Amino acid sequence: MKKSWLLFSLSYCFLSVQAQFHTIAYSKSLYKVEEVAEQMETKSLPENGEADTPVSLTSMAGKQSEKMRSQWIDCYMSVSYPLKKIIVTSPYGRRKDPFTGKRSNHKGLDLRARNEEVYAMMPGEVVKVSSDKRSGNYVAIHHGDYTVSYCHLSKALVKKGAQVLPGEVVAISGNTGRSTAPHLHITAKYGKKHIDPAILLQFVKETREEALAHLVAGN
Repeated sequence: MKKSWLLFSLSYCFLSVQAQFHTIAYSKSLYKVEEVAEQMETKSLPENGEADTPVSLTSMAGKQSEKMRSQWIDCYMSVSYPLKKIIVTSPYGRRKDPFTGKRSNHKGLDLRARNEEVYAMMPGEVVKVSSDKRSGNYVAIHHGDYTVSYCHLSKALVKKGAQVLPGEVVAISGNTGRSTAPHLHITAKYGKKHIDPAILLQFVKETREEALAHLVAGN
């Protein structure tokens, strides 16, 4: 599992994708992006025969620095939280069922949301857009070996087969299906096995924090 997760992390970190930037709170605020560094203009080095004067080591070092800066910006933008603010109202695992009052296994994660935009967390493909009595309106997205489903939606904004990017709006949260109040229910699977969606939220957090630290440090 750890080996697969490492490969998963490396495969997404340096994808050149677009995303939206959000202020995030995970119960307590994790961090706030006050300002996102703008990517500097990068000029191409002259091809063979085009320049009589050799490129200086200082110039090459500067261009290498710009390249790394661009890579860390891409890394930051390669992931996104599913909502503008992340507040967990019911975690993954055993809990008291709100309908029956009995202890049962909660195979997802509930986040506070009331008719809010729901974002794709990583690059992926929409594999199902449907509705049933339990999940209500829902959207399922493949991210490599992982599948993330957003449930109890008021409206889906994507269709099956669509390719999505991190930060792209895929739905509006709601209160459909077996739900007692408006919220966003997220399920996550590795292959066919359910996993705690908090693992993916932590992955997003760590990826962005690492990229931001390198951007601030200038390397």
